[in-house]
Amino acid sequence: MSTPSPLLAAVDLGSNSFRLIIGRVEETSAGTQIYQVDALREPVRLAAGLNDEKYLDHPSQQRGWDVLKRFGERLRGFHPDKVRAVATNTLRVAKNADDFLGEAQHALGFPIEVIAGREEARLIYAGAAHSVPTCQGNRLVVDIGGGLHRIHYRAGLRAAHHGEPVYRLRES
Repeated sequence: MSTPSPLLAAVDLGSNSFRLIIGRVEETSAGTQIYQVDALREPVRLAAGLNDEKYLDHPSQQRGWDVLKRFGERLRGFHPDKVRAVATNTLRVAKNADDFLGEAQHALGFPIEVIAGREEARLIYAGAAHSVPTCQGNRLVVDIGGGLHRIHYRAGLRAAHHGEPVYRLRES
């Protein structure tokens, strides 16, 4: 009897939505593959609670904590090595991000890493590239995020990423 395939989970605390994706890892003749087995997306609108002084208001924080509690219930039983939770632009700029994150990690039950923009770009590109057939040519990925819009371009081993905060795009 074979052992069940291991599960991995990714949690994305985006500026507009929080996402939870669970995947099953399988070894195939083509190599290691990850198949999505569950996905949850909740509109939190965290960035909408960011005031002019860059502080998150309590209602937006509460919406985030409530969603993370539900995600945490789904992730109970997962080993910490099998879960990666990341926060992006809004929590990079919020002056009270640490206050939010303390309660957020408690609600989720796993550590949450506020990632730099370059790591966010790398993960977006990797996820998008993994979801389409392999190609030898160039790739262009456009990410329309809640707090930042990014363009990712890869030619062979060289990659370029450019991002603009949404407010800059709205003002132009």
